Amino acid sequence: MAKYKVIVDEETCIGCGACTAVCDNFELIEKNGTFKAKSKKSDVSDIGCNKEAADVCPVSAIKVEEKK
Repeated sequence: MAKYKVIVDEETCIGCGACTAVCDNFELIEKNGTFKAKSKKSDVSDIGCNKEAADVCPVSAIKVEEKK
C-alpha cells in the first residue's frame, strides 16, 4: 500500500531536469513548448529517491507527503 504522495507543482517547475538526474521516478514532459517535470508514480510505498528529487529542485516544485 502506498505510504507517500509525490506532488509536482507544474506552475512552479522550470523544467531544469535536476529531479530526473537523481530519481528515475521523474521525467520531463513537453507542454506548450516548455518542459515540466512529472512523476511516473505519484503514490509510492517507499520514499526512496523522491525525497532527494524534492531536495535538489531549485524552485521547490516537488513535495513528498506522507499519506494519512
